[in-house]
Amino acid sequence: MRRGASLLLAALAAKAKPSSSRNLIEVLCGSPSLPHLPRPNALPSCHRFRAIQTGSDSAASTTVPSPRRRRNQDVSDLEEAFESATTTDDILSAFRALEAALEPRDSRLGLACLKVGQHLDSIGSKDHEEILRFGLRALESLDVDGDRSISVAMALHLAGSASYDLKRFNDSLGFLNRANRILSLLESEDSGCEFDVKPVSHAVQLQLANTKTAMGRREEALVNLRRCLDIKVSILEPNSRELGIAHRDLAEAYAAILNFKEALPLCLKALEIHTAHLGQNSVEVAHDRRLLGVIYTGLEEHQKALEENQLSQKIMKSWGMGGSDLLHAEIDAANIHIALGKYDEAINVLRGVVQQTDKESEIRALVFISMAKALCNQEKFSDAKRCLEVSRGILEKKEFVSPEKVAEAYMEIATLYESLNDLETSISLLKRTLAMVEKIPQEQHIEGNVSAKIGWLLLLAGRVVQAIPYLESAADRMKESFGPKHFGVGYVYNNLGAAYTEIDRPQSAAQMFAMAKDIMDVSLGPHHSDSIQTSQSLANAYSAMGSYTLALEFQQRVVDAWASHGSSAKDELKEAIRLLEELKKKAFGPISEALVQEVLSSPKAEALIQEVLSSSNKTDSASDKDAQH
Repeated sequence: MRRGASLLLAALAAKAKPSSSRNLIEVLCGSPSLPHLPRPNALPSCHRFRAIQTGSDSAASTTVPSPRRRRNQDVSDLEEAFESATTTDDILSAFRALEAALEPRDSRLGLACLKVGQHLDSIGSKDHEEILRFGLRALESLDVDGDRSISVAMALHLAGSASYDLKRFNDSLGFLNRANRILSLLESEDSGCEFDVKPVSHAVQLQLANTKTAMGRREEALVNLRRCLDIKVSILEPNSRELGIAHRDLAEAYAAILNFKEALPLCLKALEIHTAHLGQNSVEVAHDRRLLGVIYTGLEEHQKALEENQLSQKIMKSWGMGGSDLLHAEIDAANIHIALGKYDEAINVLRGVVQQTDKESEIRALVFISMAKALCNQEKFSDAKRCLEVSRGILEKKEFVSPEKVAEAYMEIATLYESLNDLETSISLLKRTLAMVEKIPQEQHIEGNVSAKIGWLLLLAGRVVQAIPYLESAADRMKESFGPKHFGVGYVYNNLGAAYTEIDRPQSAAQMFAMAKDIMDVSLGPHHSDSIQTSQSLANAYSAMGSYTLALEFQQRVVDAWASHGSSAKDELKEAIRLLEELKKKAFGPISEALVQEVLSSPKAEALIQEVLSSSNKTDSASDKDAQH
């Protein structure tokens, strides 16, 4: 699983940016931008852009218009001019004229502000402050007495989107959560509004997902992304291209947090839809298969990963697709070859890729990283270091251009320096990476991973006191990003336990190991080797505290767990039994063999324990004979 993580980062690097909610209506309804204000005759019956004339207005003389009627006619003409405007300059000019003719709190002015703000948002205006001002002005006129209308929800979405672009994520979340509550009520109640709220709900859910992702709350963001998919399923044709893309987008989101089991069925569904609708050789099928390759790699099904990757490349080449997509797919293939132990094949693929890259390109840096990985596995350490130096030289020039991509690449390079036993270079590079990602709010999940890695390397280097704050920070960040039960959080707690053990704080160590075990038992299973090792650490911590009853309980669990592995874990089982015997002696003093056997016996462990003890006795007997000779 952890080996798959490095492949995932490279494969998803080009698609790491958050989705945009601005193309909502283009996808769902065929319009070029986010839900713009409809023309008056298309507005829901609960909200008309124009004021409805009163009876006295209708009774007014048609030959001698009153001043009020003339004013209403002037406003009506200004509304018509505003509605018919299409270019940005025309829209802003018509808005200023209409603004001068209306009262500040007039709901028509609020609707006009909403349209202008949405237009600026849809054309990608960089003046996010201005967009936010239009959104807030729209709310000022429309949000009266707790009005729960679609127009208020749209204005809240606009303000939330602009706040997100300004990196005011808490403000964004506040606007969007209120919009979501209004839309939920409109969907559940008979509001009398003819306007379909689903497209607006989709836009709000997608922006909520983007905002939560930017805040590092990726686990929560998945709930909103799942709701986005549900809305699209209810709106789009069953086998439409857009529905396939929606499934693939959600699969990518799960893969990004290394939840490959959830990602797999979603990506397979995307492939099924695109194959049925577009055929086996479409570009969308190529993208689906490439992501499948990444997911199978994360699941350590490397042969399947290679098959999907090769099919993806074949389709892209048949369409004449070159450029970064194909090159990234070839790098993925090389990484899969490395995972399969086919280092020469990987190097041959990478040599072909490097010929197609510019000398200062990010892709070339990734090629040299993968080349270094293959050379490390071949124990050609000097050549591997040279490749890493070339890659670092390229990436250092890209730090301000593509900080997210460079940070991910630095993490992989640091891992390779660790494998080369150059811990100081690895730690230095990771600290540089941490300084970069701390400035990027949406990279909080990477911040947690980097902190965890620095803490682990400091532990290996014997700098325990320095390691602890990095590990504590990593635990907090990763819980926020991936949820409290993610296996990565379990590993951080396990390392914290090891750190507290080193500085003679057994009670703190036991607390960390217990938290790690709870997480690993859920995420990995109680018989996973890492879960068993955590139980062993917990037994050791309780023993150091003198809590022999608890120590014996967890040591017995270690024995049972290794016994469940069968003959493949004989050595581990033998060591676990030895430690259990030592604990018994510490707890009760010398005891009889019969009592030991009674304590050790269990339905799962007894047969293998006897086998190990017998093997141990034979070894001891042979040693005695050698000593006699």
